[in-house]
Amino acid sequence: MRTASHEPQRWGLILAGGEGERLRPLTRVVCGDDRPKQFCAVVGLETLLERTRRRAALAIPPARTVMALTRAHERFYRPLIAGMPGHCALVQPENRGTAPAILYGLLRIAALAPTATVAILPSDHYVGDDRAFMRHVTAACAAAEARPELVVLLGIVPAGAETEYGWIEPGAPVPGTTLLRVGRFYEKPTAALATALLERGCLWNSFVMVGGMPAWLALIRDAMPALDEAFRGLGDRLGTPAEDAAVRALYARLPASSFSADVLAARPSSLAVLPVKGVDWCDWGQPGRVLSTLTRLGVRPAWAERVRVTA
Repeated sequence: MRTASHEPQRWGLILAGGEGERLRPLTRVVCGDDRPKQFCAVVGLETLLERTRRRAALAIPPARTVMALTRAHERFYRPLIAGMPGHCALVQPENRGTAPAILYGLLRIAALAPTATVAILPSDHYVGDDRAFMRHVTAACAAAEARPELVVLLGIVPAGAETEYGWIEPGAPVPGTTLLRVGRFYEKPTAALATALLERGCLWNSFVMVGGMPAWLALIRDAMPALDEAFRGLGDRLGTPAEDAAVRALYARLPASSFSADVLAARPSSLAVLPVKGVDWCDWGQPGRVLSTLTRLGVRPAWAERVRVTA
């Protein structure tokens, strides 16, 4: 799978290592156990992770899509990775938050494709039109390749004054592109602030992000030098039999960290945002959001009443 250093490729990194605790009241009813939400088939037979993989495959070959997983969830992800190329499953010894998961995933990809453009996608989103959404991801890839110093976020044109989402305040246009600079971030604003952000033309932060490998690694190095230094210790052990033991030792002393709070919010000048409009989107992080989406779609699963009572 290793590619020549002069050959850019587009890769995907799906974040699927979280615990899904906020959605646990729903997933416990749907699945009958405490599995994280990404391994739960909320509607139909596909899990949220499988839906995300299928969506990503509209723009990125599955053999170039890596899933960041956590060892404790092995009984849930084992059937999903059967038959996949070995490099596509990135298994963390423990969940240490999104920043280590992203850096580890990027380094694994960089070992195979040093000049890759990488799209990062969470695994717990509802998307009404997968093809339309992935066209925006493709546009973000092209923009990141045209402006290789920038990491591009997808910002959803909001449907309302949501107080549980992160928001992006756009800045000036990036010349020659459809991108806007990132002014600042707002995380879970009050109702009054959310209304003001909506009126100012701010965007929901989808946490779908695209960037070239040099831009990704520079962003993390500048924002979290200690994390960067810790992972440098993996060195040439990536992709070798020594990787597993080295990663276990690293994660055992690694503090948890958030890519949103500790990287993005710390370096907005390195970021741009691509507005996404006309695509129904929702972060399925809470039972109420899932039920609201299904109600809007006219879908009423058998488990819905039980979740309403227990959530």
